[in-house]
Amino acid sequence: MITLRDVSILLLMNRIDRIFGELRGGGGRAVMPFITAGDPDLETTALLLEAIQRAGAAVCELGIPFSDPIADGPVIQASMSRALGRGVRPEQVLEMVSTVRPKLTMGLVAMVSFSIVHRMGPRSFFAQAAEAGFDGLILPDLPLEESPSTLAEVREAGLTCSMLVAPTSPDERAAAIAEASTGFVYVLARAGITGERNGVPADLPDRISRLRQASDLPMAVGFGIGTPQQVADVCRVADAAIVGSAIVRRIQEADGVDRSATAADVESFVGDLVAGLSPGGSG
Repeated sequence: MITLRDVSILLLMNRIDRIFGELRGGGGRAVMPFITAGDPDLETTALLLEAIQRAGAAVCELGIPFSDPIADGPVIQASMSRALGRGVRPEQVLEMVSTVRPKLTMGLVAMVSFSIVHRMGPRSFFAQAAEAGFDGLILPDLPLEESPSTLAEVREAGLTCSMLVAPTSPDERAAAIAEASTGFVYVLARAGITGERNGVPADLPDRISRLRQASDLPMAVGFGIGTPQQVADVCRVADAAIVGSAIVRRIQEADGVDRSATAADVESFVGDLVAGLSPGGSG
């Protein structure tokens, strides 16, 4: 029987923690799409967020455009350039999120360069992000050695912060990154940059197993995941599959098309990815 105290605790929990807690309680896994804010424009981004939720995504990563994105491949780099070329700024992204957040129940994580955070002031940016409706952050260019004070400020704002673990990270460093993370650990499936690939690296199960010895946080795997079969393969060992370039490419190809049609196409594609989580759903 759920008590009033249980409800109160759930309401106080960060949404990312709550979502993954509920998934784990039911043996579920998650698809986590990535899109770039402002590509092709912020109005379309708002429609895409609603479409991604309807498709069944548990959490969505929203990239805040930056001129020199870390580790992003050509598809996502191009999307960032298009958004910047159209004048999209972080403040506008936060305003858009605050408008669409009341329509969303899924988790929302900002992928943002620490250069942007530093320019706006960490405490100010984290507070604004939380107020707008973000639940967590990914700061891909924040070194582990320089992270303690920043991560403390993130926690004070009520946000999670997921650190990236590369395949080349020695076990001791990978464990330290996992221990520093909150919300979930972002596990890079492969070295290099983002982009669609074939298959899933054979060493992934062993890497996930070692990380689970260092942290009981959910493990979310990204970089090169773009098909229902890859989602299914990843989620046999991880808690979530992150899909970015395959979605951003579809948005790029639809540039100039009616916004509703673009959202419908992305919703259908994400729905197929989510279907990969079901037994037999990956084909």
